[in-house]
Amino acid sequence: MRRLAILGSTGSIGRQTLDVVRLFPDRLEVVGLAGGRNHDLLAAQYREFRPPMVVRGDAGSQLISGALAGEEGLVALATAPDVDIVVVATTGTVALRPTLSALRSGKTVALANKEILVMAGALIRQAVDEGGGVLIPIDSEHSAIWQCLQGEPPGSIARITLTASGGALRDVPVTQLRDMAPGEVLRHPTWTMGPKVTVDSANLMNKGLEVIEAHWLFDVPIDRIGVVLHRQSIVHSFVTFDDGSTKAQLGLPDMRLPIQYALSHPERWPNDLPALDLPTMGDLTFDRIDLNRYPALALAVAAGRSGGLLPAALVASDDVAVDAFLSGRIAFGTITDIVAQVVQRCPHCQVPDLMAILSAEQWARAEAARLIARQEGAA
Repeated sequence: MRRLAILGSTGSIGRQTLDVVRLFPDRLEVVGLAGGRNHDLLAAQYREFRPPMVVRGDAGSQLISGALAGEEGLVALATAPDVDIVVVATTGTVALRPTLSALRSGKTVALANKEILVMAGALIRQAVDEGGGVLIPIDSEHSAIWQCLQGEPPGSIARITLTASGGALRDVPVTQLRDMAPGEVLRHPTWTMGPKVTVDSANLMNKGLEVIEAHWLFDVPIDRIGVVLHRQSIVHSFVTFDDGSTKAQLGLPDMRLPIQYALSHPERWPNDLPALDLPTMGDLTFDRIDLNRYPALALAVAAGRSGGLLPAALVASDDVAVDAFLSGRIAFGTITDIVAQVVQRCPHCQVPDLMAILSAEQWARAEAARLIARQEGAA
């Protein structure tokens, strides 16, 4: 029996993780749940799974008597002695300290949170080395790469290629992209995800973050990590090795598959989920990315290449800008403009510690909010 603590259980990845638990009640046990503002759903999850530990995202909910709250509660849950696997399914930076603490205490961390690895990849790798923890990717792309690397000798990677669906706006004329409405941006053609990730997939900011993630997860230079447009979302990524051979991982666009593999590794458990039937898929296509359509991708990759505090500024300002777009305060095209200005103004620090990263994150949030307010005032 593998005992799970799920940080972000009420979000998209957290809910799908619980779907996997329901498939394998004799193999997986939930011993901890942590949710955000969706108090009713967290209470329903608690009633179903009855874990001994629950963490609320704030102190406002009294639906679960005795529940912990806030960051200290997350750290306590992530390091609890009876937890085998910590599933980090949150968005944003709230799980950074809990993730570092879990790895330093030797836990297996199944990571679906892009932001914390982008912001603090060096610190997370250091925590793995210091504590002997294990870091496993849940993102479909990084799970695909990880699966392709099983049994391969270290240092044999020539190139990693991430696939991108292109998001909801991939066929919209470039001249119309800036003014697309939230409802149009949120209609992803192949994946069902939370609103923040769906917006990031529409301008490929998410793919830029994934390039930085892959750099830290697999110790491959950013210049050897590429992105191609793959509309069908069947090939989730591929790896080319030094001898010229390429391996790819294929599957239906269903996040329960990489989640299950993260929880079952090194085993593969039979399930009743729909399986890939290639003859019914039709053509699988791959195209080069048009950076004129997706300037956010180039911006993110450049920030990752520069390193230091720039990735933290990138993540934080994007979070603020996407929230402003979803609330109707700025146009879709303005998201990248705001992030670019914040990253350009961010002070550089090549080897930042945790306090510097968190300070840069707070500065970037405030700077993005200031730029958005100034734009609103000028409108």
